[in-house]
Amino acid sequence: MIILGIDPGFERMGCAVLEKSPGGEKLIYSTCLVSSRSDAHEKRLLGLAEGLKKIIKKFNPDTMAIEKLFFSANQKTALKVAEARGVALLLAAENDLKVFEFTPLEVKMAMTGYGRAEKDQVRKMVLAILKINTDKKFASSSGKLDDEIDAIAIALACLPDRQSCQVKKL
Repeated sequence: MIILGIDPGFERMGCAVLEKSPGGEKLIYSTCLVSSRSDAHEKRLLGLAEGLKKIIKKFNPDTMAIEKLFFSANQKTALKVAEARGVALLLAAENDLKVFEFTPLEVKMAMTGYGRAEKDQVRKMVLAILKINTDKKFASSSGKLDDEIDAIAIALACLPDRQSCQVKKL
């Protein structure tokens, strides 16, 4: 089972590829796709789509785990995130990926056993589960770390031993 975890965002989209085998979970790849503020709105979405297409082509996942949107006081931000999420879901449909959706609370619950866990607690559990001794591997630049870790946590939440997943029919 190869899972593509997505932390949707318009400016930064966290992406992680995990492999589940009888020996356990293995992080194959993670990155943060960044859209340039100087580009037109539609070009930014296109850039995110092109980045995701490359990841899907290279790693050939069979499953996508993606964070559900939750209520946001900032409607403008929520709409942009919804558009980026739509790009990811479209690519999932085009590539016949099974889609699993998780709320932030469900991801935190799967990672820590507590739905209101702090980001640092989730990060520590992600590193422990994957047996990564340091998070320097993710320190490509500020802001990206959280998005990558979130994408990894979302992918891990999809594993059958973390919780039961409900597949979304596209």
